[in-house]
Amino acid sequence: MKIITITLRVSIVFMLLCGVLYNLAVTGVSQAVMPFQANGSLIKNEQGELVGSKLIGQAFTDPGYFHGRISSIEYNGAGSGSPNYAPSNPDMLSRVKESMEQWKAENPQVPVEEVPMDLLANSGSGLDPHISPESARVQIPRIEKETGIAASELSHMIERHTEGREFGVLGEPRVNVLELNLELQQARAQS
Repeated sequence: MKIITITLRVSIVFMLLCGVLYNLAVTGVSQAVMPFQANGSLIKNEQGELVGSKLIGQAFTDPGYFHGRISSIEYNGAGSGSPNYAPSNPDMLSRVKESMEQWKAENPQVPVEEVPMDLLANSGSGLDPHISPESARVQIPRIEKETGIAASELSHMIERHTEGREFGVLGEPRVNVLELNLELQQARAQS
């Protein structure tokens, strides 16, 4: 009976320590040190309305906005992930051909050969909020035509939203599509 009492006491102590106190400590530290990230890196527009997260991509289909990467899960975070197709997989080839045809229809002024691969294929998570700076630049002719905003101003927007490599060496330069489109939306409202 004594061993059962000791076991129960130790279990309760560790449940409180690991299940409650540890979580409160981690939450408190993260809220104090980096509250923006701890709360989901949420982005609001000029009116203060929540429009999304800096960490999760969205589907932009309006031709007057920059488009992000293709998502095989329709940007549904509940089902994060994507098929791990090889480049020779028939389903992958079919999806890329569909993307190429869609590109030709929406962007007739830019040949498909100039389109970076990240606009034609999905990311590993299916939720990637970034595209390469090159992927943003090839969309300028369409957006200039749709909005009347000069190509030079669109290029400056892309430059302002281009993030470098992490710690100067990890990853590739990238552009957050949601943040870029928010600035584009402001410019459209002013013109």
